[in-house]
Amino acid sequence: MPDRFARIALAAVLVLLTLFVAQPYLTALLFSVETPRAITARGDLAPAEATTVALFERASPSVVHVFAQAAAQGRALMSLDDEEEQGQGQGQGSGTQTGTGFVWDAAGHVVTNNHVVQGATQSGGSISVRLSSGEVVSARVVGTAPAYDLAVLQLGRLTRTPPPLAIGTSADLKVGQATYAIGNPFGLDHTLTTGVISALQRRLPTGEGRELSGVIQTDAAINPGNSGGPLLDSAGRLIGVNTAIFSPSGASAGIGFAVPVDVVNRVVPDLIRNGRVRNPGIGIIAGQEATAARLGIDGVVVLRVLRGSPAAQAGLRGVDLQTGDIGDVIVGVGDRPVHRLADLTAAIEAAGIDKPIDLTVERGGRTRTVRVTTTDVAENRL
Repeated sequence: MPDRFARIALAAVLVLLTLFVAQPYLTALLFSVETPRAITARGDLAPAEATTVALFERASPSVVHVFAQAAAQGRALMSLDDEEEQGQGQGQGSGTQTGTGFVWDAAGHVVTNNHVVQGATQSGGSISVRLSSGEVVSARVVGTAPAYDLAVLQLGRLTRTPPPLAIGTSADLKVGQATYAIGNPFGLDHTLTTGVISALQRRLPTGEGRELSGVIQTDAAINPGNSGGPLLDSAGRLIGVNTAIFSPSGASAGIGFAVPVDVVNRVVPDLIRNGRVRNPGIGIIAGQEATAARLGIDGVVVLRVLRGSPAAQAGLRGVDLQTGDIGDVIVGVGDRPVHRLADLTAAIEAAGIDKPIDLTVERGGRTRTVRVTTTDVAENRL
């Protein structure tokens, strides 16, 4: 009896072992599908997906790819501070800067970043634009505003002008709102990335020694080639122009910056009308904020007062170059405090050209109020 049981057990083990070894072959034989599989009905897209798809389909025809060819070979220009906020225009070492733009109006004006076309404009190079349809047309620069890193192009003869983007406002944005960026990162046409507004009221250095306030920060992926592209809200409206990233590596680190649309909507019409933007100012050169902070100064140090400027007429005084003594420190505009240069420039821009503003100024431990009339510093060349 024990021998019989042992033989049965051994046979069972051999059968199981055989089935184990043969299992992959039996599975392949019985279950392999050698014809196209039936398609499973998907059903409707989720509401959030449908919204995103519709937004892209509506907005992407208005987004263009910008190619700026410098007349001379050279290093591709970078936006802002090369060590920190790296611009998105993509250079290939061939003298060509590429970026993104979007159609502003039915006349064929395109808005992009100044740093995308700067190399071509400075060297007398050429600019071309590829539309979403694939059509490539030449373009010329209508005007540039380095202080805002904005430029306006005029498209050449078109088969059909793409529709302008809808314009929103940046005045009522909230942290946490959804954002959508359309651009040409690394030369890849019409890429959509999504995210949220991660911060507001950021400050960003731009050209001509200025600092732009009220900048939008987003975590939507922005990479080289996205420069000048639109940042949209969930309604598909323009809320900003993507201009820079913070990235030690040069690729997206989830911190991107966009010029707020309220600034764009003010600057672009001036560029179309006059070829430049009127820059309100009072005619001072401000000291560096880092130096002021080291000295424990809260405000804008007047480094130099330009001759014949409104600031000179109002009696403002800069740093004494002989002794190094600090003259005036601007600590307020109207009823608003001034801690940094961006606070002062924002207040001046809000006032406009040829408008009186009251500055609160400290000198030698004493505070006084000075009335200054703003002027167009670019036009007057103070």
